[in-house]
Amino acid sequence: MREPLEAVKGLEEASMDLMLTEGLGLIAGCMTTCSFIPQVVRTYRTRSVSDISLSMYLLFCSGVAMWIVYGVLIGSVAVTAANVVSLVLSASILAMKLRYGKEAGKPDKDENM
Repeated sequence: MREPLEAVKGLEEASMDLMLTEGLGLIAGCMTTCSFIPQVVRTYRTRSVSDISLSMYLLFCSGVAMWIVYGVLIGSVAVTAANVVSLVLSASILAMKLRYGKEAGKPDKDENM
């Protein structure tokens, strides 16, 4: 009769470990995702995009989209949620780069790469 009780305790410990792991992932995701907010705000306010790399943001947005798919496939809320927000923020920078870069009438430095 002792074995089933120990099995339940083992499940509780595994569940708690999973919750802590997912919680750590959510905190890390929140911190790294929030790092884009100052750039989004600054770019929006100044409309200055000349120092923003178009190729970097194209690659980054593509990679983040793949992380979202991966997060969904493995069922990780932390991976999926953090990357959805990251994609929204980085895509907004990319959109501003495309919009405000064309308004300046100058070719993008990255176009020659």
